[in-house]
Amino acid sequence: MSARLCRETRSAECDPDATEGVPPVRPDWYPGAYRQFLADSAEPRGLRSEGENRMEKLIEKASVLVEALPYIQEFRDSVVVVKLGGSVMEDEAQARSVLRDVVFMECAGMRPVVVHGGGKAITAALKAAQIETRFIQGLRYTCERTIGVVDRVLHEENAKLVAMVRELGGKPFAVSGKTVLRAERITAAGPGTGAALDLGFVGRVVNVDSEQIQWVLNRHEVPVVAPLARDMSGQAYNINADMAACQIAAAVRAAKLVFLSDVPGILRDAADPQSLISTITLGEIDGYISRGVISGGMTPKVRSAADALQAGCRKVHMIDGRIRHSLLLEFFTDHGIGTQITP
Repeated sequence: MSARLCRETRSAECDPDATEGVPPVRPDWYPGAYRQFLADSAEPRGLRSEGENRMEKLIEKASVLVEALPYIQEFRDSVVVVKLGGSVMEDEAQARSVLRDVVFMECAGMRPVVVHGGGKAITAALKAAQIETRFIQGLRYTCERTIGVVDRVLHEENAKLVAMVRELGGKPFAVSGKTVLRAERITAAGPGTGAALDLGFVGRVVNVDSEQIQWVLNRHEVPVVAPLARDMSGQAYNINADMAACQIAAAVRAAKLVFLSDVPGILRDAADPQSLISTITLGEIDGYISRGVISGGMTPKVRSAADALQAGCRKVHMIDGRIRHSLLLEFFTDHGIGTQITP
């Protein structure tokens, strides 16, 4: 046995003159990856390059961890609010991939809070119940029957996400927005006249019980929040999940707020994914909106993000949740993959 292996195994049966491969050793003495490397090295010399390649890959993996170390140190104990939306909520494999990143963040010492949507599941449930789906200026009209379906479906989606986090080894805690979010009823402004348009039981968050969320975080658990709220009388309201995430991030003074969707971030040209803007500042937002770079459904999201930044959230990220490990790539590498908005 070589001197190197002698030191690893602390064996008294060392043969410093052994040069023809590696003699049999107890396989349970070595970690799995290194044991496989030894097995490869025990093949004839002509095949040793495969073992060397394997070790090179292991070294590359270690380099990734080294690159992540300063970010892990920087964000330890930081609260990060992650809003799940788009196909992430519709594809179980995508949802599981994102939640695996969330579990990694938790294990690395960060304090993630997950806020989720459920629009398509709600639409499907309303269709099954023969209730018409109607949108007014991008907001779902929510009648008394609709709010009952919305309430049920969002809690079902919440339970699925909680189960996934638990299966992945995380410590989730289901949070109904009705217990931590206070809302008031809103209307939409009619085009041209500005007259108030009834939206039914649609509200905006006016207060967040941040102490309850902090209580969960202090137990080293991951709050998974369904975007519902109650008013002072106890009436349930449908809440836009993006806006709920922004209000929660502001209330807990999150270090980061992350929107996961089906777009790579903010694009200079919506038709060109290569035109991604990597960083914009709070002061640049109005200019991008006036020039039409930020438009459509991205506008209220960015304005809500601006409110969160002004309330104390340190940074907002908009990334493509369809990319594997998008959260880890954005947080723990030298080059992020989406758009970050800074104060």
